[in-house]
Amino acid sequence: MTGEMALIGEEAYRAAKEALEAAGLQEGQLFVVGCSTSEVGGAGIGTFSSPELAEAVFGGIYQATQEAGVYLAAQCCEHLNRALILEKEAADRFGYELVNAVPQPKAGGSFATAAYKAFEYPAVVEHIKAHAGMDIGDTLIGMHLRDVAVPLRIRTGQIGDAHVVCARTRPKYVGGERAAYDDGLR
Repeated sequence: MTGEMALIGEEAYRAAKEALEAAGLQEGQLFVVGCSTSEVGGAGIGTFSSPELAEAVFGGIYQATQEAGVYLAAQCCEHLNRALILEKEAADRFGYELVNAVPQPKAGGSFATAAYKAFEYPAVVEHIKAHAGMDIGDTLIGMHLRDVAVPLRIRTGQIGDAHVVCARTRPKYVGGERAAYDDGLR
């Protein structure tokens, strides 16, 4: 791995670690990541897919999720309708229906392709409800978060040239002004 790729991998690891800590995820929960390697490399989204950048970014994020005991879900691009790649164990655990697709750099995206190649038993699903997530390069992961998303501010605001936005989720507050809430459920 070249020096630039190593730096990108370190930035991705640092951002994921910060996001996972700020989100307070518990072991076995879902962390969704959307990544435009075009944006990481300084090009416009969808214009310069890079398997090498994807492997560097994926490697850093995957290391952080493995250390935290959290499942990683990699969002595909719009050419696969933003389907997700995750370990089959996670899909089974959460009851997600599998679909048949194999991501490629230009149809699914380089990041999702890197995930598909790296996971032990990769599975593809159409929808998830993740507990937290990271959006690298404005790829719009919101559709794959649980209903109430809360922005997370982390120190690492970029990976390469790509803008990074993170969110966690929390349970809905229901019951109105007379209701009492459990402060332990953030």
